[in-house]
Amino acid sequence: MNVKQSKTAERNNTDGCYDVERVREDFPVLGQTVHGKPLVYLDNAATAQKPRAVIRRVAEYYETENSNIHRGVHWLSETATRAYEGTRTAVRKFLNAAEEREIVFVRGTTEAINLVARCYGGARLQAGDEVVISAMEHHSNIVPWQLICQEKGAVLRVIPVDDHGDIVMDAYHRLLGPRTRMVALPHVSNALGTVNPIKQMIDDAHRAGVPVLVDGAQGVPHARVDVRALDCDFYAFSSHKLYGPTGVGVLYGKAALLEEMPPYQGGGDMILSVSFEETEYNVLPYKFEAGTPNIAGVIGLGAAVEYVTALGIDAVASHEDRVVAYAVERLARVPGVRLVGTPGRRASLVSFVLGDVHAHDIGTILDQEGIAVRTGHHCAMPVMERFGVPATVRASFACYNTEAEVDVLADGLETAWRLFSGV
Repeated sequence: MNVKQSKTAERNNTDGCYDVERVREDFPVLGQTVHGKPLVYLDNAATAQKPRAVIRRVAEYYETENSNIHRGVHWLSETATRAYEGTRTAVRKFLNAAEEREIVFVRGTTEAINLVARCYGGARLQAGDEVVISAMEHHSNIVPWQLICQEKGAVLRVIPVDDHGDIVMDAYHRLLGPRTRMVALPHVSNALGTVNPIKQMIDDAHRAGVPVLVDGAQGVPHARVDVRALDCDFYAFSSHKLYGPTGVGVLYGKAALLEEMPPYQGGGDMILSVSFEETEYNVLPYKFEAGTPNIAGVIGLGAAVEYVTALGIDAVASHEDRVVAYAVERLARVPGVRLVGTPGRRASLVSFVLGDVHAHDIGTILDQEGIAVRTGHHCAMPVMERFGVPATVRASFACYNTEAEVDVLADGLETAWRLFSGV
């Protein structure tokens, strides 16, 4: 990476002291006002803000390195290729994957899951086979499996969640049967904040001879992920939730499984030779990376991985745990607030309702106070149905959020409660 990392990240990594105010200085968007109020950005589960190190690295690529990759012998192409593949190396280290060919660049978690459903599931599922998911899935880990199950005559099985928002493990064990061919689970629920016992669930599935895909969109930004320690077969995450650019994601897959899978798309760069009679596909991971990719986005992801690594993912996780714990305690004191989901382990977010007030109305009032939250079903309609609500307000936290911002949120909710309750 040519752009120098922030002094904040370097300090946090070397002296062990997490200084959130200095971290905030790395994110230019946080310095603005909205409707005359200081911006309080609590929509990080949708997308995180970008530090200057990422913004500058993307700009640097376009200003000094812009070229296509893997094809040219000229200096610009070779420079861009090194930067692009450098991100693959950084991501491999970040996830502790065994080999760089196990890191496939995609457009995001959604495309990664679709790739596995189509190329792994499509090649193996037969009529009567079963795919196991949970009742807390994002739509991106429901619809791809529905599509492939409908095509193959397979059956989608759903693990229930209890009233706290935790997976019912006994039910999970009962669902692991002789026809189970795949388990696909979220590391962290995007609607409830539940941290699932992924390692245990992977081990249970493997004892039944079943591979596991982990939707890590809400996991990677908030905790250390070691894919070899987890022993997951596939792990997917998105750049933009890890402070990187949008339109980029990563699929980790065990090399042996990726080798067996057919390509997802056909086109340039995923081939070794093409004739009108036959095509020989490229080696991993390029077999799954057809066409010109989002080069600047991948390079920006590399800068984001460097930034988070310099901050220290464990330090980030500890900071976020403190903030979310304070949010749970503080919001419980706001009249009318009811948390939706009280899991045993929570990461990064809280979902709640305010009396009978619709979530969109709450979000509009909070916006007038400069507070950005997410309102709606969060692409998790089955979760809303399970808890009997049409929508929730979701406040989600990142490395730069503070307890003072939680207080601002609570004050805004108290204002909304007075307005709608007539108190």
